[in-house]
Amino acid sequence: MKDINFILNSKKVTAKEGETIWQVAKRHGDNIPHLCYEPKPGYRPDGNCRACMVEVDGERTLVASCIRKPTEGMKVNTKSNRAKTSQKLVFELLVADQPKRSVARDKNSKFWQWSNKLGVNNSRFPKKEYLPKPDISHSAMEVNLDACIHCNLCVRACREVQVNDVIGMANRGSNAKIVFDFDDPMGDSTCVACGECVQACPTGALMPASVMNENHVSDTKI
Repeated sequence: MKDINFILNSKKVTAKEGETIWQVAKRHGDNIPHLCYEPKPGYRPDGNCRACMVEVDGERTLVASCIRKPTEGMKVNTKSNRAKTSQKLVFELLVADQPKRSVARDKNSKFWQWSNKLGVNNSRFPKKEYLPKPDISHSAMEVNLDACIHCNLCVRACREVQVNDVIGMANRGSNAKIVFDFDDPMGDSTCVACGECVQACPTGALMPASVMNENHVSDTKI
């Protein structure tokens, strides 16, 4: 397999064939923000959340580091002002549509941990008007789609990792949403309660029912 030599944050690094910029950066101690990417076996990167955007010298637009593979001699900057501004803006847009941190479905979620690291806890953008009601029809899992960011991790967890194919996406644009089977309540769907989607969800939109209180907020602590 051919190694690829490129520049990462002004340092010479080597990528193995097939590695992405994100993977190489992680190996060198640079954990780039990510939400729709789960660095576990079976999870393919999707590049849809845009939280992992980095700057490549000579390219007009920023690139999603979880899906972009380096090429020989490429110069990548994961910490430029442009990259950092983009990363923070993505989180600010997402924070606008999240329940407030004080009543977050999972205050310790991957989403809020990254928001803290980036210093983004509030948003100047308006919230979405429609808030889906909690789905507590399943005995093992609770669904709160007001925290969903459409990262598709739960879809990939169900369809590609566990090969159950219960979870999918329906509708388009602002009406897009996660559905179970034919938009059934989770408890009425063919879900086998494997829990893979709960483990994958970065926001707390999918949580174990056992840790949720009557206000649909996780009562677990760090």
